[in-house]
Amino acid sequence: MSEHEASAPPRPRRSPVERQHSAGGLVVRDGHVLLIATAGGRRWQLPKGHVERGESTRQAAVREVREETGISGRVVAELPGIDYFFVEKDGRRVRKHVDYFLLDYTGGDEADYDPGEVDGARWFPWEEALSRLSHANERRVAERARELATAAQSGGDEQ
Repeated sequence: MSEHEASAPPRPRRSPVERQHSAGGLVVRDGHVLLIATAGGRRWQLPKGHVERGESTRQAAVREVREETGISGRVVAELPGIDYFFVEKDGRRVRKHVDYFLLDYTGGDEADYDPGEVDGARWFPWEEALSRLSHANERRVAERARELATAAQSGGDEQ
């Protein structure tokens, strides 16, 4: 044992990591993308939420988009998922995995967003949506969604 190891104070015990699984969607309508505002409108992100027991990730994505934004959509493609860590206010450490899906708009009005969940919902052209997204990992999801949506619009079969 080195002198440094002998004199180092014991490391505090970390709490275990809680795992969470969510699903969300990127809705496209007429070349525009639906984003939600959070943190008092300071953050723009993709709608997402917890997958409930007995629910598929596709079902959860459609439900969460509808609940948070007032918009209904139909899943047309799977998008890359993301993983990240965060610490809750009570000190719990969380590792979250989010499955994302590309959705075509089928109905609803973004004015019907849930103010208990989000601070707003708004449509943006692709470029503006990409620049407004607050998190780089969601930007990568949106860039892949744009590739798929562009290929579908031009009749391509890229995936």
